[in-house]
Parts: sequence; C-alpha cells; structure tokens
Amino acid sequence: MESFNVGWLSFPSHESFNHDLAIRRFCPARVEQEQGGGGEWEEILNEIDELCLPSDTTGISPCLAASEVDEFVDSIINMDHYEKDDYINNSLAENQSNLDCFHDEMEMFSMENDVYGSDVLTMIEGDEMESAISGSAEDFGGAPDMVPRVAEVSHGVDQGLHLVHMLLACAEAVGCRDTQLADSLLSQIWASVNPWGDSLQRVSYCFAAGLKSRLSLLHNVKTNGTFTNGATDISLVTREEKMEAFQLLYQTTPYLAFGFMVANEAICQAAVGKDNLHIIDLGMEHTLQWPSLLRTLASRPKGPPKKLRITGLVDDHQSLLELESSMKSLVKEASSLGIQLEFNVLTEAVTPSLLTKENLNLREGEALVINGIMHLHKYVKESRGSLKAILQALKKLSPTLLTLVEQDANHNGPFFLGRFLESLHYYSAIFDSLEASLPRNSPQRMKIERLHFAEEIRNIVAFEGSNRIERHERADQWRRQLGRAGFQVMGLKCMSQARMMLSVYGCDGYTLGSEKGCLLLGWKARPIMLASAWQVNNVSSSSS
Repeated sequence: MESFNVGWLSFPSHESFNHDLAIRRFCPARVEQEQGGGGEWEEILNEIDELCLPSDTTGISPCLAASEVDEFVDSIINMDHYEKDDYINNSLAENQSNLDCFHDEMEMFSMENDVYGSDVLTMIEGDEMESAISGSAEDFGGAPDMVPRVAEVSHGVDQGLHLVHMLLACAEAVGCRDTQLADSLLSQIWASVNPWGDSLQRVSYCFAAGLKSRLSLLHNVKTNGTFTNGATDISLVTREEKMEAFQLLYQTTPYLAFGFMVANEAICQAAVGKDNLHIIDLGMEHTLQWPSLLRTLASRPKGPPKKLRITGLVDDHQSLLELESSMKSLVKEASSLGIQLEFNVLTEAVTPSLLTKENLNLREGEALVINGIMHLHKYVKESRGSLKAILQALKKLSPTLLTLVEQDANHNGPFFLGRFLESLHYYSAIFDSLEASLPRNSPQRMKIERLHFAEEIRNIVAFEGSNRIERHERADQWRRQLGRAGFQVMGLKCMSQARMMLSVYGCDGYTLGSEKGCLLLGWKARPIMLASAWQVNNVSSSSS
C-alpha cells in the first residue's frame, strides 16, 4: 500500500442513539445559537472575553453541526467494532501464512539494543490488513469467556456512544466557557471512564483529566478576573517516569522505532562517500536512535566513516548524567566497530542565536545532519514565527540533511473545540493500537498511557500560550513550512525496511503509506507518525 486517505474514517451511523438530540440535551447553548438568539448566554461570554488577555487565540469555539457529530462519533466507536465474523473467515488463514513467511526473517533480527526494542513480541505483519482487529482473548493470555457476547457488545457500543457524546458536549461547553454546564457534564463523565477499562474508557479518562485542568483555568478567570497562561495544577510525573514510559513505548510499539529507522536510513543515504559526519540532535533526551545507526554505518561496503560527531542540544539539565552514561557506552561500541565517535552536549534552549557555526563548532569537510525527532513542533506557535526563525537559522548552516519525524496530527488549530476533536480521534487510535498490542492488565501499557500519552493529552487540552508545547501538525503543513524556509523533500528508499520492521511488531492494524515524499505510519488507516528527510533547496539558496 503506497498511500492512504488521511482524512477521518467514515462509518454508517448507529441508529440506536440520536446524536442530534443528545448533543442538544447536553449543551443548551447549541440550541440557542441555532435558533439565532444570543440573549443572556452571549452576554456572559462577552463579559468573560473582556477578562482575557489580548493574546488569547482560543476564542469562542464554533459549535459542531449535527452531521459532524455523527461522523466523528462513528469514527471513534467503530474503531473498536469491526465485523468479527468476516475477519475470522477471511484473515486467519492469511495470518498463518504471514507467520510462516516471516518466521525466518524474524530470526535474523537481534532484538537486544536494536532499533526494534528488546521486548517486542514476535508477531505477524499487519501492513495490508487495515480493517482487521486483534485476535481472540487467548492471544493476550485471557480466558475464553473474556470474549463479550453480542448483547454485551451492543450495550458497550451504546455506552461508548453516550460517553463520546458527553465528552464532545463538555468540550463544547468548555470552549464556550460555560463552566457550570461543563462541571455538570464532567461529573457524569467521571462515572463512565476508567483508567483500567477498555481503550475508549481509558482514553476518555485522559481527556476528562485534561478538561478538569482546563476548567480550573476558566474558574480562575471568573473568580480572579485574570487569564493565566497554563493550567493551575502541576504534573506530578517525574522525568524518570516519563523516560521509563518512553522506553516502554519504544520497545512495544513501532511508533518510535519507525521514526528512528527512517531517520537513520536517510542519514546513511546522505553519508555515502563521506568520511566525516556531524549530527546535531535537536532536543536530545536519550540515545536510543544511535546503536542501530552505528551498526549500519559500520557495514558500509567501502567501510565506516573515519569520524562521527554527535552534538546534543539538551533542554533539560537533569538528563545530563543519564545521557553521559549512555554516551560512554556508545563510544565503546563505536570503537569496536571501527568508528571514532565524539559526543558533545550543549545545555541551552534551541534558539536562532544558538544555531550558528561557531556555537555548534562546525568544521570544514564534515557532512552536517540536523536530526529533528518529535521536537520541532515545540517551536510552533500561533503565529508560527518562532518555527520560521528556527528553520531559517538551520538553513544558514547549509546542512547536507534535515530529518523530520513528527506526530501526524493537527493539534494546533485556532479553536479549542477543533483541537479537542482532532486529538480525541488521534489518541483514540493510539489507545486502540495499545489495546491490540498488550493485555488489558499489562503494567507496561498502563505506564505508557498514564505517564506518556496522558501528559501529551493534558498539554493539548488544558494549556495555552507558551505552556502549550504539543503543537503537532500534519505532513502538508510541515511541507509548507520547510518549503518556505528553503528546504526541499528528499526521496526515501526504505519502504521495504519499514514493512519488515512492522512484521516484527505484527499487530494487524498497522499501515504504511507515502505522501509526497513523507512516509506515514498509521493505525487502521489513521496516520499517526510521519517521517521525512529534507535538503537545502539549491534554487532558493542560490537566489537568496
């Protein structure tokens, strides 16, 4: 599969639930707006708006049309409920064939300290099975009676519909700054969500927590008359816990390994014939990407590069000790492979003033690579001026290559409700994939969701201004921004490697696609990650 639709999934509506009636029951403001009346509701909103800072760009979120609600709710609910009989009849034989086909190849992978992680389950490739669901409960170590009956599934679907509708209505009330209605809806939502339940209950729990944090901000507007840039409660997740969850995500799903693999393949492609290589790693927090790169460089037909330098730009000073320990191990490994590896760390925030040849100690004769793994989105602001300055500074360094790996989602829209809808759809797909990859009671899955994804969701939902850093954008938006900064996409030649990588993780729903030079990794045709490589546009650079 070379491409897939990056829009929302669309499925037939459930006739058991009246979407139009439900959203109006939960949000009276919708009815008043559609009837053309402003009244007291509009006066309250205008009064609250006067208390906000001029820089607040969230505005009053536009209300959703009933048809939009239908489409959105169906896409969320149907992610978990496919035609199981058709799946069993049509795909079990194909699954066994895939297992036999890839058995020999999977034995060739060294799982320890490889880019694919040390604890990855040996499963089947899911590249071509976009609409399949995970196997039976026995696959996860559960008892046969864990498989729900038809009546239970139907009841669960209705409950799921109700839960999603309440989340949408609560988000709409929050977007309209009706804190009383939002509090009422949130109290009902808490009764339906469960951090240990099914994927929809778990992801809804995270979004309910984000709504709670944002409501605390709105209450502050009404009581103090000030609009603070950020939620009032502070995360209690430590850096150690975040890194543990990040490593578990790397070991158990392909999302991170996909980005590392594509970036490393692009680096090796750009380093052909080069004896000296210098990699600038933006926002370095770990060294998980580099063992695989070292082994690939060492296996070059004409020998490894004479020298490899990696300069990490580190925002968090607390990570220095752990990074230095990992670096020492990599230096030893590189030496055993015949590569002279030099590590340097700059503990400064990435700014245009930092990105100079002098500060980065660039040397003549080195092939320069800028490595951006899920970091550049942190410089996207409402005006995108900050990102533009960063990209222009990077271009002035004349890099041979710029790698870009990002979450392929639109989490930086101007309205809160739009961001909420997009992020709920995006993270519902991720939680669904975790449900298929790990058992329901898996402590690893719980840590990934609670310590990693819940923090991302909370930042998107609850924060504003400079505190909202999870500003993920779609591939087309990155193409525009990089193109305007003077970069052009570089063709990637690693689709077959990506397919082989997915065969190791093997959940049926993972999908691969390409879109105008970017590789996309998705779950059931919903793009999750994008990976791409860029080089300076010679035309624009010569004319500037």
